[in-house]
Amino acid sequence: VQLVESGGGLVQPGGSLRLTCVASGIASRIHHRGWYREVPGQQRELVAGLFPDGSTNYLESAKGRFTIDSDSAKNTIFLQMNSLKAEDTAVYFCQFVAGEEIEYEYWGQGTQVTVSS
Repeated sequence: VQLVESGGGLVQPGGSLRLTCVASGIASRIHHRGWYREVPGQQRELVAGLFPDGSTNYLESAKGRFTIDSDSAKNTIFLQMNSLKAEDTAVYFCQFVAGEEIEYEYWGQGTQVTVSS
């Protein structure tokens, strides 16, 4: 299984970025897909999650600014981030939770997002 993120970078406050995560090698049922972020010294936190029925959940500070979606094949997820703020600066990771009787977490390598003028 491999998850590869892309789309991170440096952006000015108020700008936008679109992150992409492509998953390969997952043959079992997918239970949840999501984007997390991590800042040094802090716990990794869920930014946006996507369930198989299409329902979503967001970090409170991301609501109204970030949108998670996927392609029709469901092996790629995106995170559209608008109105970015300095506090959004972090390493962003995608995660797929998949499995049949046992759920496994699969993680990407992370992509750096820096919001700075």
